[in-house]
Amino acid sequence: MSRKNAERSRSRSAARLAAVQALYQQEMEGTPLARLLDEFHQHRLGATIEDVEYADAEVDFFDDLVKGVDARRDEVDAAITAKLAAGWTLDRLDKPMRQILRTGAYELIARPDVPTATVISEYVDVADAFYDKREKGFVNGLLDGVAKAVRAA
Repeated sequence: MSRKNAERSRSRSAARLAAVQALYQQEMEGTPLARLLDEFHQHRLGATIEDVEYADAEVDFFDDLVKGVDARRDEVDAAITAKLAAGWTLDRLDKPMRQILRTGAYELIARPDVPTATVISEYVDVADAFYDKREKGFVNGLLDGVAKAVRAA
């Protein structure tokens, strides 16, 4: 992988994690989308907060993920719900998990330019920041099911 491709890969990984965090914040606080995006652009992406250095994220990709999940939430949620076990609803999942699955499902639905394996692997990595092995397996399996449904061609 060239240096340029490696940098793009890291900046997209950072954008995915930041998008999950932004959508979590939106769900917890009800922050309006424009203010949420501005806050992340100005104060989070590539910033250092309390000695924690946030990776430089690909801003356009971050914006697409956050705006896309927000705009297509019903479609994204339906794709996820269709793959949950009988008796399970999206509301039964904890908030970080919901945002990981929403962002991953949106990317599978709306970003055919990103390979399926990359999307799934990236959100398993995001899940690793919040959860243990069991939950990572859940993310892998659910997004794989969504991918098979939405990328059947």
